[in-house]
This record gives sequence, C-alpha cells and structure tokens, in this order.
Amino acid sequence: MESKAMKILIIEDDIDDCNQFMNCIKNRKDVELVALTDSDREGLKYVKLKHPEGIVLDLELNNSTTGNNDSLQFLSNLRKLNLNYQPIVIVTTHVNSKRTYNILHREGVDLILYKDHPNYSCNYVLNKFLNLRELSPKRTIDTLKEELQENENKISDCIYHELDLIGVTAKLKGRQYIHDAILYLIQNENSNTNVIQHLTKIYKKSGNTITNGIQNAIIHAWRVSSIEDLTTYYTARVNYETGIPTPMEFIYYYVDKIKKMI
Repeated sequence: MESKAMKILIIEDDIDDCNQFMNCIKNRKDVELVALTDSDREGLKYVKLKHPEGIVLDLELNNSTTGNNDSLQFLSNLRKLNLNYQPIVIVTTHVNSKRTYNILHREGVDLILYKDHPNYSCNYVLNKFLNLRELSPKRTIDTLKEELQENENKISDCIYHELDLIGVTAKLKGRQYIHDAILYLIQNENSNTNVIQHLTKIYKKSGNTITNGIQNAIIHAWRVSSIEDLTTYYTARVNYETGIPTPMEFIYYYVDKIKKMI
C-alpha cells in the first residue's frame, strides 16, 4: 500500500530557497507543501491549522517581516501547543556551530542540515523527512515499550523491597503471587477483573491454591519477623482475633503504599 504524501510546512525567508523547494515538491508525489512562510509566528498558526507532518525550519530568519530573526523561539512555542502528535523538525542553517546544534537538539529538533554542505539540496532535505518518517513509528513504539518496562521494573523493585522488610522472602511460593497481584492492581486501576481470578489464569492453578499460597506467605512473615519490623513497615490495622491480615487486606495495603511511593 502506497503511503500518503507527507505534508510539509516550510519556514524560510530566502526567496531562492523557497522557489527551489516549491519546484522540487511540484515534481514529487511523496511530499505535499501545505504552507510556506518567512515568519516563525505564522508558522505556528499553520501548524495548528494544517497539522504538517514535517517542518523545514530556517534557523536565520533575518528577512522575516512579521516574525523573529531566529527560529529558536518557534521551537519552544511549538512545544507549548501541546499537539496530539509530534511533527518532524529539520533545521536548515548556514551556521556551523556545535554549541548551537546542541541547543537545537535539546529543543527537540530531529535533524540539522548545513546549507553550505556540498550535498545539500532541497531534494536532499525532503528525502531526509521521508527517512525519518519511516523511523518514527518504530522509534515511538520502542520508546513506549522501554518506558513501560522501566516503570514496571520500578514498581517490581518497590514491591520486592517492601516484602523483604517484613520477611516475605524469595523462597516462599506465595511471594510471587503477592507481587503479581499488587503489580496488576497498580497497573489496572479501573479493571473489574478479580485479582485472584487474574492469577488463576496466569498460573493455571485454582483460586484456593493461589489464596492459600498468599496466606501462608503472610503467616510465615508474622512468625519469623520481629514485632518492631512488622509495626514499622506494615502500619494497617490487623484483626485482633487472627493477629494477621487477610490476603486481600495485605495486598491492598501495599497497592496503596506503593502507589504513593512511585
């Protein structure tokens, strides 16, 4: 299936460069020019109105009649728009400064192209957009996966640390059930699925087996841990008749505690 033409906004004050871009785009089917302006301020308006997928941004807008002389302000204002997508931004410039380039990258620029480079051309710029377009979905998905995994690892570390503090050690089978129950409830706050039912599907064991495993881990902790540690690290009320929390009381206590920690 052929991709739709990539919508490009050009912010450029050099008339020759503007004409070259327009001529290049006329001869291409993979790129569509949605707007051209010499003003960073008008560029922001076009972003909100036209939703370009890519933005060519000239760093020096010395001939702009209605905007700023440089486009750094455009980048910070672009972030303030809180768009529901992230356009690819390529800066074009005659400036060859590592310090300037570092600032631009910190501002969220995807690529900086030096206009005086022998390979520089309008088609070269447009081809770079298409290359970045192909990479962007995969990069976004991979980044999201990494963030989710990192967040899950952080929650897991907190759960295991809290269980260690009261003596629910790694040798106890119920420890993993407790961990998975807490993690599931934190990650699925609005789920209507019973957490024990969720664990039975994962471990292919009965609800009684799961519940007993959790209860045995709690009983072990209350037998081997000092009363000082238990009252310090488990501050919820405990039924005075049994002397220990129920599996659900225990799990939900740590759900609330760890949500506050993260």
